[in-house]
Amino acid sequence: MSKKSKYDDLEEEDFFDDNDQVLARTVLPDDEEMILPSMRPRKFDEFVGQTSIVEKLRIFIAAARERNEPLDHTLLLGPPGLGKTTLANIIAAEMGVQIKITSGPVLNRAGDVAALLTGLRAGDVLFIDEIHRLNKNVEEVLYPAMEDYHFDVLIGKGPTARSLRMKVQPFTLIGATTREGDISAPLRTRFGVISRIDYYSVEELTSLIESVSRRLQYPVAVDAAREIAGRARGTPRVAIRMFRRMRDVAQVSKKPSVDVETVEAGMRMLQVDRMGLDYIDRKILEVLLKRFDGGPVSLDTLAVSVGEEADTIYDVYESFLIQIGFLARTGRGRIATRAAWEYMGLKPPETYVAKQNVDYVQDLFNFDDLS
Repeated sequence: MSKKSKYDDLEEEDFFDDNDQVLARTVLPDDEEMILPSMRPRKFDEFVGQTSIVEKLRIFIAAARERNEPLDHTLLLGPPGLGKTTLANIIAAEMGVQIKITSGPVLNRAGDVAALLTGLRAGDVLFIDEIHRLNKNVEEVLYPAMEDYHFDVLIGKGPTARSLRMKVQPFTLIGATTREGDISAPLRTRFGVISRIDYYSVEELTSLIESVSRRLQYPVAVDAAREIAGRARGTPRVAIRMFRRMRDVAQVSKKPSVDVETVEAGMRMLQVDRMGLDYIDRKILEVLLKRFDGGPVSLDTLAVSVGEEADTIYDVYESFLIQIGFLARTGRGRIATRAAWEYMGLKPPETYVAKQNVDYVQDLFNFDDLS
């Protein structure tokens, strides 16, 4: 007779909807294999960066545990790859509860979120990634569940229809989003803790890479870790991915550690320069400067010219180019800055300065036409 697993008691409906679509997965805090991939920290003590956010969350969690209450609903904001999912898992681990992980696009019907809510135990965490993409009907179910721990279900149709109120255990909803402006005001106001995650500094990413190096048991030189960090776009996910690739290069080259020479060779292979720009970044700048004289140009036009989806450029590439001062958003479209011209080794046309001044005045006064 096979040994009973501790997951045998989990209900199947906690995971699937009527169409066998996965709604969520449950992560248990005492399981090393399921809680997180090996590269993800499990406790705040292992988490690198975001010091102010971690300090606040420590206080809120300690207070909630003293009162024997669930943590207040938490909203995590920030660009992709900065650790929102990791923080959600750490919060659940620090609270000593289970976490169910799902995403906004998966929850299409009110019944989907109702099934997840009824499967939660007291104090559990429900993590919804890309929460800005929730269906409006799903949001309506969440409102009373977040405030009063109940939701209403409509049974029947027509004159015989009646509303049934169902209670849920006190829980913590953690939402993560890369687009703060797309979250509806009623949903946002129901979060008691709102934390905005910023890009990492080179020093923080260097510490992260050294930590990952120890976990992977493959040494990295300090100057090599700093070189990788400087090209990682301020994003931990990118830094970890780059280190893994540099480890591959060092391993094939029979080197006992990752050094600066390895990093330079590996980055040339990946076509990533010292600023962290890759092939697509440079292609965006090249199209904007050479084809459109620095802009302004709409996002859709830029996406078609580059051959990428507009959402991909908006979420992945554009934010970094704006962060380093190479690109600017205006009411008339995207424009390249003087730093972008200098970086690409190109000379702005004579009309560039005058055109940018006109664009600035039009944005300032919101004129449709200025001649």
